[in-house]
Amino acid sequence: MSGTVQMEQWRRLQPLLLEVIEKNPFQRQRFEAIGGCPVSLEDYVARVPLCLKSQLSADQTTWGPYGTNLTEPLERYVHFCQTSGTTARPLAVLDTAESWEWLLENWQRGYAMAGVRPGMSAYFAFSFGPFLGFWTAFEAGKRMGLRCLPGGGLGSVARLHALLHYQAEVLCCTPTYALHLAGVARAEGVSLEGSAVRRILVAGEPGGSLPAVREQLALAWPGAQVIDHYGMTEVGPVAFAEQGRPDALRVLEERYFAEVLDPQTARPVAEGEIGELVLTPLGRAAWPLFRYRTGDLVRVGRRNGALELLGGILGRADDMIIVRGVNLYPGAVEQVVRSLPDILEYRVRVERRGVMAEVAVEIESGGVVGAALELEKAFEKAFSLRIPVAEVPAGTLPRFELKAGRWVVACA
Repeated sequence: MSGTVQMEQWRRLQPLLLEVIEKNPFQRQRFEAIGGCPVSLEDYVARVPLCLKSQLSADQTTWGPYGTNLTEPLERYVHFCQTSGTTARPLAVLDTAESWEWLLENWQRGYAMAGVRPGMSAYFAFSFGPFLGFWTAFEAGKRMGLRCLPGGGLGSVARLHALLHYQAEVLCCTPTYALHLAGVARAEGVSLEGSAVRRILVAGEPGGSLPAVREQLALAWPGAQVIDHYGMTEVGPVAFAEQGRPDALRVLEERYFAEVLDPQTARPVAEGEIGELVLTPLGRAAWPLFRYRTGDLVRVGRRNGALELLGGILGRADDMIIVRGVNLYPGAVEQVVRSLPDILEYRVRVERRGVMAEVAVEIESGGVVGAALELEKAFEKAFSLRIPVAEVPAGTLPRFELKAGRWVVACA
């Protein structure tokens, strides 16, 4: 990271710290415990402890329903969002009009990096629910002059016909759902050859940065570029792929102070190594976080001085499974599965016996002979592991609109 970037980050972080320590009960207690406000970015990293989701959850349990991580009086908060609750109880996250505007600015920068321009038409193929990413993507699109078409509440067939009928140039959804819509098109006898879609902005899963997934999406949606995005309800929109560089996400360093740390030692990892992403938003004063552990594993890269996450989000620190001495990440398994175009859907079953784990995979291939054996061979080549694969009848495995839950863990 250049000294200029660090100076700009500290210029934004210092007044944020002073405001929050004065007005935010949750954060004031944290900083009083370390002797007060840091005096530099180096001091900040040296003295400020990492913040865990479990701490925020405990605060909201004690001081429900919203907790004490609030910098403004409650009546000033106008936006409510909620985390997915995959690793702890869902967090309620509130924003004032000012902090919400900051989040929308992040998304607008991401749209620009993806080559999305005012006047284009964008279709949002998801049920919005309480999740921040959906609302911010939609509202930021409106602010920058996109023609925004919401698909919330519609079934997949209706969404498909709507985005084709209204000639949407941008499709926003998860990678899994983009593939699912292509499958719906095949089932409906609808060709996507003449589709107006030129950008598919994906988030919520690692797939958008995986070459095999991008290749499948490119085949399914002719003429469309796949652009990955990373964000969390807790911190907002953080990183985006740029046109012509689909295999990396560029962190908005002017908006976030990002660290990549070893999950065990909390020490910074070197360029090219894998660590856990730790984030400090530099403009969300109303619901601030300082050195927040995301739980997401990334590989550090630098391009022209800018921080990149090579290969996107590789997985979660708590999702890695050790099978006979081999580290398996969901993203790596997804890459192998999606390298075989005949596999329509899959599910991974994990059986734990104490510290030991065994993995088996179920697939739907539409009756393609030999698909299970081909995948077993691909797993063995990639991981030097024999992972049993079984074919199941079409329609057996669930489909997902939001984050896919393909890994099922059982303890023996």
